[in-house]
Amino acid sequence: MTDQSTKERRHPLHALHTAHRKATWGLAAIVGFLALLLAIPPAGHAAEDNPNNYSCLGSIAAGSAEEGSEEQQVQYKFYCDGPITGYQLQAQIPLTGLAGQPTLTGNATGQPLSDTFSCSGEVPGYALNCVGLAKEGYETVTGQFAIGSKLCAEPRVDPLLTVTYAYLEKGVVTQAISGPFDLGRPSGCRPTANSGFTRLNPRPVKLGGKGSKHGKHGKKTGKNKKAGKSNPKQGTGKKTK
Repeated sequence: MTDQSTKERRHPLHALHTAHRKATWGLAAIVGFLALLLAIPPAGHAAEDNPNNYSCLGSIAAGSAEEGSEEQQVQYKFYCDGPITGYQLQAQIPLTGLAGQPTLTGNATGQPLSDTFSCSGEVPGYALNCVGLAKEGYETVTGQFAIGSKLCAEPRVDPLLTVTYAYLEKGVVTQAISGPFDLGRPSGCRPTANSGFTRLNPRPVKLGGKGSKHGKHGKKTGKNKKAGKSNPKQGTGKKTK
């Protein structure tokens, strides 16, 4: 039953969401989110780290082909050192599709977990937003989105990750947020001049190229002046004789 439910709720990466489906999805997400809050302990009891100061690591690579779509699929993976109830991926190039339900595995065991997230977003757009629950830290979230260009074509997609953690404390909903974290450029691509740099650590801009050109023009100007000095000599009074 779980597999059948997963297939029914998953949206094709190339499909646009209708307004009615968005409203239904949003209402279901809110109801589920409120239910999750009742089961989530306060941050001080759930993790040793400050939930506003998590550390998260991740990467992106080529994703699995989607049936009925010819677009480039991109797989993302990340984990944090504390529990999370939501996350956002923000890209600098348009996302043309997204998978609605990522999977979670435990880093210690490598086994799949029952924790899950539901994702949605504008297509095409620049972000996907996910709500759900990773009850513990070091649970790897694996999902997928699509882009309209080849994976290794420049500019290469380089998404930023922001995570949230909401919990009840003395009957009041409290939310923490950490990030952004740079998932980096795609792995498996040949090196280019931009390799080794990311959106949060961009390639330095070289300055001073125009100055050298002005210097060359200056030399040319000097030569013209010398040529000008020779003109009076050519106009001496020898021809008047």
